Amino acid sequence: MASTRAAYLTGKRFMGVGIATEGWPKGMYDGLGIILSVFLVVMVTAISDYKQSLQFRDLDKEKKKISIQVIRDGRTQKVSIYDLVIGDVVQLSTGDIVPADGIYISGYSLVIDESSLSGESEPVNIDEKNPFHLSGTKVQDGSGKMLVTAVGMKTEWGKLMETLNEGGEDETPLQVKLNGVATIIGKIGLAFAVLTFLVLTARFLVEKALHKEFTHWSSYDAFTLLDYFAIAVTIIVVAVPEGLPLAVTLSLAFAMKKLMYDKALVRHLSACETMGSASCICTDKTGTLTTNHMVVDKIWICGKAKAINNNNSEDILGLEISESVLSFLLQVIFQNTGCEISKDEDGQITIFGTPTEKALLEFGLLLGGDFDAQRKEFQILKVEPFSSVRKKMSVLVAFPEGRLQASCKGGSEIVLKMCDKFVDDSGKVANLSEEQKRNISDVINGFASEALRTLCLAFKDLDDTSEESSIPDFGYTLVAIVGIKDPVRPGVKDAVRTCLEAGITVRMVTGDNINTAKAIAKECGILTEDGLAWEATDLRSKTSEEMRSIIPNIQVMARSSPVDKHTLVTNLRNMFGEVVAVTGDGTNDAPALRKADIGLAMGKSGTEVARENADVIIMDDNFTTIVNVAKRGRAVYRNIQKFVQFQLTVNVVALVINFVSACISGSAPLTAVQLLWVNMIMDTLGALALATEPPVDELMKRPPVGRGESFITRAMWRNIFGQSIYQLVVLAVLNFDGKHLLGLSGSDATKIVNTLIFNSFVFCQVFNEINSRDVEKINVFRGMFNSSVFVVVIVSTVTFQVIIVEFLGTFAGTVPISWQLWLLSVLIGAVSMPVAVVLKCIPVQMGTAKHHDGYDALPSGPELA
Repeated sequence: MASTRAAYLTGKRFMGVGIATEGWPKGMYDGLGIILSVFLVVMVTAISDYKQSLQFRDLDKEKKKISIQVIRDGRTQKVSIYDLVIGDVVQLSTGDIVPADGIYISGYSLVIDESSLSGESEPVNIDEKNPFHLSGTKVQDGSGKMLVTAVGMKTEWGKLMETLNEGGEDETPLQVKLNGVATIIGKIGLAFAVLTFLVLTARFLVEKALHKEFTHWSSYDAFTLLDYFAIAVTIIVVAVPEGLPLAVTLSLAFAMKKLMYDKALVRHLSACETMGSASCICTDKTGTLTTNHMVVDKIWICGKAKAINNNNSEDILGLEISESVLSFLLQVIFQNTGCEISKDEDGQITIFGTPTEKALLEFGLLLGGDFDAQRKEFQILKVEPFSSVRKKMSVLVAFPEGRLQASCKGGSEIVLKMCDKFVDDSGKVANLSEEQKRNISDVINGFASEALRTLCLAFKDLDDTSEESSIPDFGYTLVAIVGIKDPVRPGVKDAVRTCLEAGITVRMVTGDNINTAKAIAKECGILTEDGLAWEATDLRSKTSEEMRSIIPNIQVMARSSPVDKHTLVTNLRNMFGEVVAVTGDGTNDAPALRKADIGLAMGKSGTEVARENADVIIMDDNFTTIVNVAKRGRAVYRNIQKFVQFQLTVNVVALVINFVSACISGSAPLTAVQLLWVNMIMDTLGALALATEPPVDELMKRPPVGRGESFITRAMWRNIFGQSIYQLVVLAVLNFDGKHLLGLSGSDATKIVNTLIFNSFVFCQVFNEINSRDVEKINVFRGMFNSSVFVVVIVSTVTFQVIIVEFLGTFAGTVPISWQLWLLSVLIGAVSMPVAVVLKCIPVQMGTAKHHDGYDALPSGPELA
């Protein structure tokens, strides 16, 4: 606000000098007018900043909403992290952030990353010997329960936070670039101001020398030089584009607020603008493209494949199976699960766990199994939780009679390789031949081709109690293969089509079987005829040159781990200069989320670690929401481009007309008060009007621009210079020949002409603000009334202009004018609209964005062709 401060100080000097020379109250008008204008600018800016701070406070509250699973009052329930109290029992699993200090109660292979507190990179095993949990640390592996002993600022993490003050948001790349533009324009304005002052002073000194008065100086001469200095200051005031950073902040804050209503929580401001330039989205399947509410749809058991009748619990399998087979199946389901069952006061059952495990457990309950009774029959000795590396979950249990049993479930190909026996159609355990394995593989592929996620369920009886410490990886008996269905979300197909029309490539990266992945990808419209579906294991073996030819055509990558996702993102950015958005929900997705230009974490299914490393949190885990983020991002970039075009036009006209007039006639047609009013129109009100316009569907029908493309496009320069030339010609004619053209004479003729110039200049900016709503399209009125802020700003600007000219002339340096001159002012402004139409008919070379590996260039928004 340096220029505003300069204007304020100038106003004070004007008041002091004016009162001394012209007396009270006439001498105070100019200075008081400047101070009132500055006060108005500061108030409007302060109100905008205050509302923005309220938005960020709401966003911060939303960002900190974390639910955790606790055992309280004897039942499992979800509570907010802020409602956690001492004595709660918290359930922890891989990827969670430990929400409080506590004591270990029980768990399986619980490994904690304490680097955030201790700085030590080596993870710590938590068990009975080392039972202490610290708030803020991360669960790296395993699962467990802890008793809360300290919460909030009483925890070790809280004590650490008391010594720190959280820093604010860093400037976004666009803010950095526009601040650079503002600095350059400010320097140009300073140069113009100094040059104007020097020209006026030199002219004054030459005139005194010609009149042989060089040795005679009076207070009038001093005040004349002070007037020249004031003119120079006003040029600086109007030149410095203070509205640029404000426009960016307003636009981003507006977009963030709207996205929060659209179920997308933006954690970093830069994500809004960067998402608008995304050229590729690497998305997960489960929960993002699909509903994440899974049910068992088909099962292979006793050598037969059958569809599941979920509507009839009495005939759920659609076939008769022996009690022994049913017992095997229920044991494997209930033993080997990470789910918890909770009953509320009304007896309603709630299952907590991952969607896949919930589907299996619900299936077991529908089969008539009793979860609690089954759990009492055995003791869990060891658990190897499911991970993206193992792709299976294994459990070792002990029965009262002393025998041990291991059960395993997971990826079909992986578990099938561990089996050498199966339960046949008679319910007996039989050897599994190679031919039968091939038949079972065909069944798996058949399920997968129907877009079913397949899991193998197997068990192994152990007689040797010395093997308690390890869970075997071979010799299992295959019980069943289940096909779990996860329906595609409504609207995903349309969202994918929108992405393709917008030039955004959608790639599905999933750990599923390739046939399942291809089926879902085709259903969503991701996999096209010329696209490739690859397994990650095949891609790993390729050389860099081979990857360079394969990766651009990959639309589906199956059986991929988080490491494969990270590798794909890295190659897309480094090899092809793509602006990559990537979704993730697991702890191991954090590297890919960080590596991508935009990390999108799932709010429902995502771990706290994933959310912490993401730029945007998709609260409803829906791919359609991701498309909305891209659309809003493009709108942010487009809105700021529109504002820059509008403001630079005002800057050019105001600078040139005052400079030329001052140099030729020795005075400026636009006074300091008038320029401050125009400054508020183009800075604060212009930012409000143009930077908050809602997105339009056409934004998603243009390709994204490359990293290195210029922010101010050729089309924008064409519009800026074209409008500036028109306005300068009209204002120059009025300034130098206005009295003659209008037939004015008398003492007020100069003031009337200057008022007409000021009025015409303001109306040119009003209509140019409307012209700036679209850089390329001729119809700038379409959708204008959908933006209530824009309409209010335009109406307010015109209303205040009438008040200033007709009633505040004493302060603004204007006089009331006739209705004919008002009409002339409006017509001069309105002519800028056909001028804009002519300009937009002039073709410009759009240029081609050149990709490069680095990210030093700003991602540019689309030229509005």
